[in-house]
Amino acid sequence: MATNRERTESTQLALIEAARALFVSKGYGDTSTPEIAQAAGITRGALYHHFADKRDLFRQVLARESMAVAADIEAATPEQLSPREALLQGSEAYLNAMTVPGRTRLLLVDGPAVLGMAEAMAIDDANAAQSLREGLKRAGMGRGEVSVDALSQLLSAAFDRAALEIDAGADAKEVRAAMRWLVEQALGPVKKR
Repeated sequence: MATNRERTESTQLALIEAARALFVSKGYGDTSTPEIAQAAGITRGALYHHFADKRDLFRQVLARESMAVAADIEAATPEQLSPREALLQGSEAYLNAMTVPGRTRLLLVDGPAVLGMAEAMAIDDANAAQSLREGLKRAGMGRGEVSVDALSQLLSAAFDRAALEIDAGADAKEVRAAMRWLVEQALGPVKKR
């Protein structure tokens, strides 16, 4: 028999998954809480028991998506990789993670529109952006010449733009090659041993 905690987690997950599907297919504005509750197979009252409102539920959808992106980057960048290779592999992993249907729209379009840029960036900062910042530091990027935080924010914006371009139908191979070139330029020449 399931514990109260297990039932709570199961209900929350059902709501998050139902909301995600509806937010992707209909958009945040055109999705109602009764629709979400019905899709999750629960009452509207139960939805409000677990989440303050639709915006709170949306925030949890975004957090889950952002954590999934960070997990994909983490999986693609094992400790044994050189810092340079980890950044290059992590870059590719980010672009791959963003091809999950609906993810680019949720994280890069609807997220800032619904939650505001500061809150959407805070969610990203705790996940994929943190992975990038740590990778830059590990690779010695900035070399004291520029702020690693500023460099991280600018590269993150370039990655987001690349994901948006790919999502909009741009030649994914060209966009990926351009992002790899950009990261390689920022890394500088390969050091000879």
